[in-house]
Formats: sequence, C-alpha cells, structure tokens
Amino acid sequence: MRRLAVLLLVLAAVSGASANVARWAPDFGWLKSGGNRTTLKALRGQPVVLVVAPSPEHRKFRQQAKELQKTYQLLGNDKAVMVAAFTGEPGVIRSNIPFVLAANPGAVAQSYGVAGDFAVFVIGRDGNLDEISDRVLPGQRVLDIINNSFVPQRDNRRAE
Repeated sequence: MRRLAVLLLVLAAVSGASANVARWAPDFGWLKSGGNRTTLKALRGQPVVLVVAPSPEHRKFRQQAKELQKTYQLLGNDKAVMVAAFTGEPGVIRSNIPFVLAANPGAVAQSYGVAGDFAVFVIGRDGNLDEISDRVLPGQRVLDIINNSFVPQRDNRRAE
C-alpha cells in the first residue's frame, strides 16, 4: 500500500509538471539586424506569429499580413513578434508590420509539418503552439489566442 501511495505521488508530480505545455513549438532561428543569429527559445515570454508561404507575393500571405495589420498595434502592445518563412522565392514584404525572416525556411516548414503551401502558427509566451491553421486567420482571432493562452490566464488568476 505504501508503494502505491509513493507511486501515485510521483505520477502526480510528473504529470503536473508537464501539464503547462501541450505542444512545444519547434525551435528555429533568424538573423537580427546586427547580423547576430537568434532563436525562438530566446523569445520565451513573447508571443510569436509564424507565417509559412512560398513567397511574400502569395495571395494567402498578403491576406494574412492585411489581417494582422488590423490588430498590429494591440499585438505590438503584447510584444508579439511576426516571423515569415518563405519556402519558395524571397522578396519584399509589402506591409507596415515588421516581419523577421526565418533562416532555412524549408526546414522550418518541415519541422512544423506544413503539408500545403500556406500555414499560420500562433506560439504563446510559454513556447506552446496555441494555434495551427492552413487558412488565413482574422487578426482579432490571433489577438484573442495570444490574450487567452495559458500564461496570460495564469497571470490574471494570480492578480485576483
């Protein structure tokens, strides 16, 4: 009986420790403006929106950029980082939103399991993949996902 109690306590501790993050976002990197490389892990504490498309001229990428632009000021208040991974041809992003360009975009698409030519990923402050979509997400939906993910909810409960 004592062994069973110890086993249950160990299982409860282990399961409770891993319950915070359901799906870790695979790590990837990009070059900062100074030429230094940084990674997704370095952004823990900040939400990230990753958009995978063949090029900045792709119809769905342009639509997603327009949607994000509608709520960008609020996303910026949350210190959200926008990342683009262009699997085909690079080019100029025609948007007022600053995007960073993922290094090795083909590997990024593969590690995130992108099957088609477009995908959007919302990565929470805790590094969890909070949303995965092969469709353009409305800007308000992205904002709602960021504001209602685990970390803000936990912080709100602590403040009460």
